Order: sequence, then C-alpha cells, then structure tokens
Amino acid sequence: MMRLFHVSDVHFGRENREAVDWFNAKVRDEKPDAVIMTGDLTMRARAKEFAAAAEWLESLAVPVTVEVGNHDLPYFNPFARLAMPYRRYKALEHMIERPLDIRGVSIVPLKTTARFQFRTNWSKGHVSMHALQRSLALAEAVPTGDLVFVAAHHPLIEAGTRATSRTHGGRRALVALAQAGADAVLSGHVHDPFDIEHRVDDQVVRLIGAGTLSERTRDQPPSFNEITVEGTTFSTRARFLGEASVQL
Repeated sequence: MMRLFHVSDVHFGRENREAVDWFNAKVRDEKPDAVIMTGDLTMRARAKEFAAAAEWLESLAVPVTVEVGNHDLPYFNPFARLAMPYRRYKALEHMIERPLDIRGVSIVPLKTTARFQFRTNWSKGHVSMHALQRSLALAEAVPTGDLVFVAAHHPLIEAGTRATSRTHGGRRALVALAQAGADAVLSGHVHDPFDIEHRVDDQVVRLIGAGTLSERTRDQPPSFNEITVEGTTFSTRARFLGEASVQL
C-alpha cells in the first residue's frame, strides 16, 4: 500500500497557522510516500511569502512536487508578471512541475496558469497546447502498469463546487490526457475537496480536488487529501482540521 498527501492553496501570507502545523505533524508522524502540492503556495507572490513556502516544503522531508497557482504569479507588478513571472520561485525550482515515479504511480505535471489571458479574470485556468503536449509526452512515457496521476492547479472541468475554474482548454486537455492513459487529475484552486468520475469513451478519469490550509475557506474547513493506492486501485479521503475525515 502507498499513501500520497495531496495539499493545495496554503496561501502563505494568509495561511491558517494551526492548519499548517497540523499538516506538518501528520507528515512527520505518518510519513507519506510523497506530497503533491497543487498550487497557490502564496497569497500575493511576495518574496517573504515564497521564503516561508520554501522553508515549509523543505521541512516536510519527503518527495514533493509543486504546481504553480494563479496567486503565485506577481499581482502588483505587471512587468514582472509578463517578463519574469517565476523569478521568486527560485528557491523552489527543483520542486516545480517535478515528475515523480513512486512505486507504481507516476505524477505528471500540467501547467494551468497563464501570465496573460484574453479575458478580464486572469485567476481562472488556461491550458496551452505547449503545456498539454509536454504533459502528454510525460504521460506516454510512463512505465506500463503504472497509475498516471496528473497534477494541475485548476480543475480542468467544473466539479460542482461553489468556486469555479472556467479553465480554457480544460475539456480538450482532459480528453487528450484520458486517451494517453491518465487515471486521475489532481487539482486545487476551489478550496473544497472533491473526487468525481468522468468518462471519456471507455476510459474513466477521476477528478480529485484538495481543499485549503489557508484562512480563505469556503464551504469546508481546512483540509488535505490522503490518497491510498493498492495495486491499480486508489481511494481518496479528505482529512479536516479537527480530525474529521470523509471518504470522497
């Protein structure tokens, strides 16, 4: 059996300190095989927020892969957003969009953020053809028999949560990833957990969303997902601050 901790939207600068400390204790005591962080490490992409995020991730002492969220792009500096949007991620460079292969599960990154979009709300998702082709190449190179989990910040299609992703190119990406053998797409952004099935022809892809460890909760309290893998089957349990849990 293997266990993955799927966490998202910590929003350093607006993090829930109690929730972060609780998550740290669970990682230390339960030693998951890996942590998948699906974006929005920071609140406003400030240097001090990235410094706190880097210190936190390094302290976990387990394999970690990190996706970039929309809050991790410069907010107040349009030039930095367009010309060098990931400069402050430097301390985390070795974790960003890092593919992981852990005992029968391959984690494939998919970038869903964009420094510019032809719409007013740039917080929503966007999957470029370049990002999709990179992820498809990684998925197609996964060893035969491995489960393929795609890690993205934005849900590729809506999951019935109060917050939305409205990901441009998301449905196209989901179909292509399913055809390439993806078993699940892990995401964040909406701050509430979910696990739903989506069928693409004969392939079923699970869409799994993590909650938040920030003060910016929506319908559910702070939480993270525990994904348990046994052979080619897997299950998701949302674990909430205060020790309640729900099988998704």
